[in-house]
Amino acid sequence: MAEAAAGKLVGRHKITDATAALFADSAKIPDRFIRTNEVQAAGAVVDGENEASELPVVDMARLLDPELSASETAKLGSACREWGFFQLVNHGVEAEAMQQIKDSVAQFFSLPLEAKNTVAVRGGAQGFGHHFSGGASTDKLDWAECLLLFTRPLQARNMDAFWPTNPPTFRHALDRYSAEIENLSRRLVSSMAADLGVSQEVLLGAFFGDGKGQSVSMHHYPPCRHRDTVVGIPPHTDTLGLTLLLQVDDTPGLQVKRAGRWFPVRPLPGALVVNVGDMLDVLTNGAYASVEHRVVPDARGRRVTVATFHEACVDGRVAPLPELLRGGEAPARYRSVGILEYHKGSGEALGQGTRFLDSLNLKA
Repeated sequence: MAEAAAGKLVGRHKITDATAALFADSAKIPDRFIRTNEVQAAGAVVDGENEASELPVVDMARLLDPELSASETAKLGSACREWGFFQLVNHGVEAEAMQQIKDSVAQFFSLPLEAKNTVAVRGGAQGFGHHFSGGASTDKLDWAECLLLFTRPLQARNMDAFWPTNPPTFRHALDRYSAEIENLSRRLVSSMAADLGVSQEVLLGAFFGDGKGQSVSMHHYPPCRHRDTVVGIPPHTDTLGLTLLLQVDDTPGLQVKRAGRWFPVRPLPGALVVNVGDMLDVLTNGAYASVEHRVVPDARGRRVTVATFHEACVDGRVAPLPELLRGGEAPARYRSVGILEYHKGSGEALGQGTRFLDSLNLKA
């Protein structure tokens, strides 16, 4: 999986007592967290009250309704092409499963550091700690703590080392929620195949064939009094195929870049925020856009999220779907690359603060 490769190449740091104290009281920010120049250079944020800034909303119930499916599928395709992001409502994920994972993750991040560090990172990607460091490009740290776990295939799970037993509900909640999200993602990918005009079997196989990975990254962004000097997560695109984000609380922070400006995301009650990743951008030959996004901390409230990632490839390669190339009549926008090379390249690019997808672009 991409996160595994990135973990080997750029690393994750363990949360220390000093960092935990800092996150609890941000009166004075140490130099390693200060990124004022990055914040200022990132660009303008649009007025959050402007209705034109709202993400598209896609209704899963309408996608599954034979009478409404065509119009809603077109809406889905438009969102993936023009924004790369959308909010998904009426998604069918059991309310109890969503509430249980919300409660379990919130409780985990509220534990004392000593308890959280029982599942701390150990030189790889999985476990509790800081978000990925910038590797060779910077020694700065993000204003966040993260628990990253591989959830599918089941043999990828390292339960003893990294799956918390405190709170007691955590393991069951994550197992149940990850299964719910996989089932939802299958339905969503089927609708994407209909929009793209490609075989559902092929696109579903790209995401859910043997050995395809799912991972869940749970983030806690503590409040920060000096929010203009730190970064929750810097601007980036997701290297895998598809991301489904559950927000545990109402604290804002996610912003999506469009036309050179940042658009704040205001999650609808009960909705999931879905975005296209780099792998899906390649598979669709650039039809669906993987776009930059970032997280900014809040001055008063903590923000907790649960992001589920699905990787995707066809016959072991990250490449445009042959159906979209129409037997060679349509030019490929991206070169084909093996899945292992893709993961290695993505990890190296992450460490350098660049984007591996750009190196695959044949029109660059």
